[in-house]
Amino acid sequence: MEAKKPFQFANNTVLCLSPDFILPEEKRPCLSEVSHTNLVPIIDLKGYGEDQKSLVQNVSDACKKLGIFQVMNHGVPKDLCESVMVALLEFFQLPHEERAIYFTRDFTKQVKIFNYSYKGDDQMKVTMWSETFTHPWHPTQDFTHHLPTKPLQYRDVFTAYAREIGCLMNRLFSLMSKGLGLEENSIVRKLGERPNHYSQANYYPPCPEPELTMGLNEHNDITALTILQQLDGVSGLQVKYDENWVAVDPVPGALVIILADQMQVLSNGRYKSPVHRAVTNGWLPRLSLALFHAPNDETLIGPIEELTDEDHPPIYRNYRYKEFMKEFYRQEGKRRRVKETFKL
Repeated sequence: MEAKKPFQFANNTVLCLSPDFILPEEKRPCLSEVSHTNLVPIIDLKGYGEDQKSLVQNVSDACKKLGIFQVMNHGVPKDLCESVMVALLEFFQLPHEERAIYFTRDFTKQVKIFNYSYKGDDQMKVTMWSETFTHPWHPTQDFTHHLPTKPLQYRDVFTAYAREIGCLMNRLFSLMSKGLGLEENSIVRKLGERPNHYSQANYYPPCPEPELTMGLNEHNDITALTILQQLDGVSGLQVKYDENWVAVDPVPGALVIILADQMQVLSNGRYKSPVHRAVTNGWLPRLSLALFHAPNDETLIGPIEELTDEDHPPIYRNYRYKEFMKEFYRQEGKRRRVKETFKL
């Protein structure tokens, strides 16, 4: 499919909210009702490798209650975290014609720039106030051929960042497995060999009317685990808890951990895949970078056997991950409820 020319967010200083971006009244974010409490826990990973009892408990509690938490002392160097965000900002600020090669509506392409949208019951399409750049990543294998050549430092910085994030993911999977009373490699083993890794950078320019649109509509992540970095000082990520929206404000030096649908299925509902969204603001641009870990298409996913018994029967049926993705694309443009399709 031919590439399209979306609105030029990153290098356009004059922006207006055209009707294409305005959500139906019932879908607008109601920003005045968002809570800014300290509900989302901040967990210090400094003790990893020592006595892990309390650390396992803290991670397990966060996974069971919210499915989202922030981590400090996570092992990813501060200067590397800063460098990857700088590289991404420079990428989004490249001249439009240099980024145009990545613009596409073809979601099968591994490297692309696109705009998310919402489709209502009346089939009216509303574009989200954001621009998304996605490409594969891998913690150990060479994936530089997927990465842009501009800005010049992008390839080196992102490769180093991916290596560190891969190590952090392994530590988190170990803690999460232990939190379910399983062996430390249980979740990684169940997610299968040759997992899929991809990244997603979202750029949100200042919005002239934040109450009328959304950066990203409410959703669950469909993979297994997300590690997200936010630009310091610019809030926008929000999670739904007890039908209320709670801000996940950036904490300097912290990374956000979000459990995705496959973790809820594997844990037989013990761990949560939270509904979350991204809102806009009228003053500052916002940038986030998410790295995802997903099973490969042929991996068989279902509740881990040790977590089911007569008192805890399986909540979900077994499925190949490609079945899950087929259902995901079938629900395109709507508020997707994919894992619910596989409930018993």
